[in-house]
Amino acid sequence: MTSFANSVRAGVTGGLIELRQSFTGTALIGQLLWPVATLVAIILLRDTKYGAGNVGLGGFILPSTLGMFAALGMVLIIQYLSADREDGTLLRAKATPNGIRGYLIGKFVTVSGSVLAYLIIILVPGLFIVGGRLDLSRPASWLTLAWVLVLGLVATQAIGAIIGSLISSPRGASYLSFPVIGLITISGIFYPITALPGWLQGIGQVFPIYWLGLGMRSALQPTSAVNIEIGQSWRHLETAGVLGLWVAFGLIVAPIVIRRMTRRESGSKFIERRDQALQRSR
Repeated sequence: MTSFANSVRAGVTGGLIELRQSFTGTALIGQLLWPVATLVAIILLRDTKYGAGNVGLGGFILPSTLGMFAALGMVLIIQYLSADREDGTLLRAKATPNGIRGYLIGKFVTVSGSVLAYLIIILVPGLFIVGGRLDLSRPASWLTLAWVLVLGLVATQAIGAIIGSLISSPRGASYLSFPVIGLITISGIFYPITALPGWLQGIGQVFPIYWLGLGMRSALQPTSAVNIEIGQSWRHLETAGVLGLWVAFGLIVAPIVIRRMTRRESGSKFIERRDQALQRSR
């Protein structure tokens, strides 16, 4: 129990330090880029109308992008794992008692904190941009927001840990941006998914991004906005079920994949990756 508590304490402390560093100095510019770009998109589309209720598209996009940014925690975990394998951070963690556990806890703290910061950066000014198009007066809204966010963070970061364990370099991780953008496109984030062909709607509903966006919309949009959703329903049970399945899959598979990956880590493999990286930079 003592070793577990020590690894948790070390992971949380390290994660908070890394989180603070990622939002200071020049790193802050990179952190603000995508939230600010998202706010610009909301400003440009806030008066565009959709659906029979003539609802502003800005009120649709704002909660949807909150779900999208929660899902992007998966990408952050992948990037951290691949970069830390290449620079030897993961190898050093392996050499420390309970180091891998502390490392993963630290990354969860860093990524979750980053995601929450993104959500605040988008939500606070976004409420002024879209005006009264969102309904925050219902107590149930905040409860829905909380459980959707918790399930989404656990599910996407566990999936990210699985994928990150299978990718050996940051270069490989960067290629994932293309399928992620594709998933965002068909997940009804910037335009209602009901406007897409049925087969694309089916693909989008397999992955967490759509359900995170739907859950956020159900929490923040007025009840009349449900008319443009699939089946004219917020589908809370389906949202909890799909996200819950992804959580279960991630929590079962991630430890297995991570253990196998860390067992393969060695000084010779680190040197080999470093030499390959130096050759590519020449």
